[in-house]
Amino acid sequence: MNVVGNAVLIVVDIQGGEVDPSASRTEIPHMGGRAERSGRVRELIARTRERGVPVVWIQEVHKPNLVDIGRELDGSEGPHCVEGWPETELSKGLEPRPDEFLIRKRRYSAFFGTELEIVLKAYRAETVILIGGLTDVCVHYTAVDAHQHDYRVRVVTDCVGGSSRPAHDAALRAIHYLQRDALVEQHEVLEWLETAVPNPEVERADRTHLAGRAR
Repeated sequence: MNVVGNAVLIVVDIQGGEVDPSASRTEIPHMGGRAERSGRVRELIARTRERGVPVVWIQEVHKPNLVDIGRELDGSEGPHCVEGWPETELSKGLEPRPDEFLIRKRRYSAFFGTELEIVLKAYRAETVILIGGLTDVCVHYTAVDAHQHDYRVRVVTDCVGGSSRPAHDAALRAIHYLQRDALVEQHEVLEWLETAVPNPEVERADRTHLAGRAR
């Protein structure tokens, strides 16, 4: 996998809390294979952390009265990601560390109306690695905005899932159209991580924090 400069792993909307999908009130269709993707996602996050590459978490949240949901109900989706619903929380076992950013958004793109750009600049990121869902909605919109902000985009194709298999495949083709190197698989990212250099901004922040505690 070709990575330019500092990379950041962005975990997009892997939500559901501890609620069984059959009991969830979130009205969004999903393609199959979530259990298999979950294992790959967890392994990738763990290895990314071990190598000192930043992980940034994204969570879509809306007020119970849906005043902030905009036009998201004009298409195929019903009410979703409502504040206070257990199924709006990050999926079981996926917990940001205290030093990791959890960014809440109210639109599909993780860039729109959020502090993501500030966070990426803090890490001096040039490449963003995207996992999560939905491939054809939030991952696609985030990838497009990352492209327009001049980041190199890497979407881990076996760690994202769409609203359907055809929609997933079409979104990946659209992302590939924007950046020819954008589509990668989990094993390629793991191979890159074997020799990845820890993000120097993370190391600098850690040293500053330790020095402050020693005073």
